[in-house]
Amino acid sequence: MNGTEAGTALAGIVVGVDGSPLSVEALRWAARLEPVVGGPITAATVWQFPVAGAGTSYSRLDWDAEGDARGILEQAVEDAYGGTRPAGLTTLVASGPAAHTLIENSRNARLLIVGSRGIGGFMGLLLGSVSGACAEHAHCPVLVLHPSGDSGAASAADAGKATTPAGSTDA
Repeated sequence: MNGTEAGTALAGIVVGVDGSPLSVEALRWAARLEPVVGGPITAATVWQFPVAGAGTSYSRLDWDAEGDARGILEQAVEDAYGGTRPAGLTTLVASGPAAHTLIENSRNARLLIVGSRGIGGFMGLLLGSVSGACAEHAHCPVLVLHPSGDSGAASAADAGKATTPAGSTDA
């Protein structure tokens, strides 16, 4: 899979990307962990039409949801890696519920990396926690990154220290 395709991630590291700064950081951690975990890295963005009110269909609107998702994914990859993308990096744009899709893609992965927050706040409570669902139901180990200063949770740097091989100074 070169470029952006719908489908299933290849074995290696799957990273959930929603365009947030934390998901960009998750992409960076994937590149750091790839030599230890194995690759390739699949950057995955999942989209779906929001639940509409009675008689409303978002699919009828002049909105290219998949195109927007692809743009968010490409920008996040650019922000994370610039012109130096990891060898074998693939991107995946899929439609459906984010947690379910990432969990399904974890079947073929050695590691799933997600941020602890995407939408967050009240909307995050309504939609449920993608990272929580992934941590509970994924078919491989899951690394959940937390923002710096998140009280009661390890930061992304702390999480990386726990997974960095002994003797490594790349933290």
